[in-house]
Amino acid sequence: MHMNRKSAVVMVIAMLSATLAHAQQKYPTKPIRLVVAFTAGGTPDTLARLLAPRLSETFGQAIVIENRPGAGGTLAANIVAKAAPDGYTLLATSPAFAVTAALQPSLPYDPLKDFSGVSNIGYSTTGLVVAPSLGIKSAKELIAFGHAQPGKLLFGSAGAGSATHINAERFRSAAGLKAVHVGFKGQPEFLIEIIAGRVHFGMAGLGPSLGLIKDGRLLLLAAVPSRTPLFPDVPALSEVLPGAGRDGSQMWLAPAGTPRAILQQLSREVARALSVPEVKERLLSVAFHIAPSTPEETDRMLRSDITAFNKVVVDAGLRPR
Repeated sequence: MHMNRKSAVVMVIAMLSATLAHAQQKYPTKPIRLVVAFTAGGTPDTLARLLAPRLSETFGQAIVIENRPGAGGTLAANIVAKAAPDGYTLLATSPAFAVTAALQPSLPYDPLKDFSGVSNIGYSTTGLVVAPSLGIKSAKELIAFGHAQPGKLLFGSAGAGSATHINAERFRSAAGLKAVHVGFKGQPEFLIEIIAGRVHFGMAGLGPSLGLIKDGRLLLLAAVPSRTPLFPDVPALSEVLPGAGRDGSQMWLAPAGTPRAILQQLSREVARALSVPEVKERLLSVAFHIAPSTPEETDRMLRSDITAFNKVVVDAGLRPR
């Protein structure tokens, strides 16, 4: 009798373990919603649309991309923060997520407590760009031009608190320029304004601006964080202004409380998708640096980015000390 009871307990435990394992293996059983914090054509959107088909093929479920631009990415972040932590709602964001956390102490969500890292995707080469019609040929000429007309230069970004905004503020501060910020919904929008001459310069991801640069509608004056093989004669911004660095990383996040096994599964599949030769070739062609990470590494990177940007926004005078 004792042995029969013991065997029954062992059998029940085995059945429960098999049931749990089967439940884990079944994820996902429905489409995954990927909320992109910026407009179509920006770097987070481009990455999402590049990786989504590979992940969909692996998972056997659709990856539904939903662009929710606005408020420097906080609109999309708030949607995901309040979503069910079940792995079916993810956030594709840019360095703007960490920048906004540094700029705005009172957000409708906690950037660390309300999110769990899925994976870092990597980081973009950023370019200081102007319209050729401005008549500026180098970063040094732009700085001199700005000093000669204090307060009259306008620079565009993908919205207050976006990475493009902070990058431009960092450049403006380091160069000692008095310039006025004009925010738009995304990178494509402010690049159009630069081409039209209504905005004088901006710091844009090389991916969204590459075609415009090659077509001669935009002029690349400097690259961040380093020179790119695509434009080997264009200097790094650090060669003109020592200390200039990259703006942060493109990341995918999930609501806090998402099961660790699901986060790890997503992270592995993102890394696998990024290793596909066609994907690697596409990203390298726009000078994007691929750097996938585990959920734990993503959490640490996010915390580090927020700490670093806290210093940047204070030094730039964007938030009181």
